Amino acid sequence: MNRAHYGAVAAGALLLTLPGSLRQEPTNPAAAVAKAPIMVRGDELRWEDCSAAIPRGPKCATLEGDRTVANVPFTYRLKLPDGYRVPPHVHPADGHLTVIAGTLNMGWGDKFDVKATKPMPAGSFIVIPRGARHFYWAQGETIVQSHGIGPWGVTYVNPADDPRKR
Repeated sequence: MNRAHYGAVAAGALLLTLPGSLRQEPTNPAAAVAKAPIMVRGDELRWEDCSAAIPRGPKCATLEGDRTVANVPFTYRLKLPDGYRVPPHVHPADGHLTVIAGTLNMGWGDKFDVKATKPMPAGSFIVIPRGARHFYWAQGETIVQSHGIGPWGVTYVNPADDPRKR
């Protein structure tokens, strides 16, 4: 490489480091939402009743964001009591679950079938693609962390399973 090439490479690198209009900002609105660091200790979680979109019983704690807002990342935890079940349903966006404690038994399809579930113990990670029909039940008290990008929602395969309609 000759001196002219080195000069051009150095000038290009310099331009990339300059602030302002020469620097490319993220084009994904969800990529630049956080304005400050978020640090939440486990003993600081505020457990509240979860959304009416899932059967009564679990508690939820919001860690980040707002699940109802488009293009905003969210993270929350669910504390599920032993034996808790959610019938087959879908979400409008990909979901990401990490099992923190207990065992989440996941199944896929239109019909709730305990024998068709796979136990996912603490430390497990699950990606639920948008529109994938799934169901689950908790073995022991189970804590699951869920994160994704809003808006979030739950649509039941069988409308009669929707607790909002009871």
